[in-house]
Amino acid sequence: MTAFRPGERIRIDGTAGAIEALVTEVDRPAVLHAVVCHPHPLYGGTMDNKVVTTLARALQECGIPTVRFNFRGVGASSGSYDEGRGETADAAAVADWAASRWPGGGLIVAGFSFGAYVALMLTAQRKSARLITVAPPVQRFDFSGLTTPACPWLIVQGDADELVDAGAVSALAEASRPKPSLVMLPGVGHFFHGHLQELRDAVIAEIRSG
Repeated sequence: MTAFRPGERIRIDGTAGAIEALVTEVDRPAVLHAVVCHPHPLYGGTMDNKVVTTLARALQECGIPTVRFNFRGVGASSGSYDEGRGETADAAAVADWAASRWPGGGLIVAGFSFGAYVALMLTAQRKSARLITVAPPVQRFDFSGLTTPACPWLIVQGDADELVDAGAVSALAEASRPKPSLVMLPGVGHFFHGHLQELRDAVIAEIRSG
């Protein structure tokens, strides 16, 4: 079993004030680093969400240091909910911090639910090595105007998701060019109860595929 380092809790300067974050290093030189975005702030989403934690740990298993953070108004982060706009600015500030922490490394952006939407918006602004979106909320936010990332893009979706329509996610993947890699997990709901190992395996397989 992989032994995970304890994370270092830090504060990052953002446009709305301090952003609470947790950074975790790995035991090898970092060629890549990852920013991980959490689900909706108004519905209990935080950087300690178990899907977010699973994403971070899967990336760490692949030798990638991570920083996950609380959006504005969550935990000790300053500010208030801003419908995705300010949250994208938060993610950009964290990505800037990560680039200074691990200079010269490629950026991976990952997110769950609302965080998947923010992650996709961030990749439209920043050159990224890879995008990972879990249960992107395609019917709650407008994905139609978002730029399809040029980097490799993994979508992980449960076909029993009670909050996100799996068919709509499949349609998004089919319509996108370049086409993302879609992993549809049978019998899996929105919060991946009892299926976090499958999520971990999908992320690790994608990273190790090159």
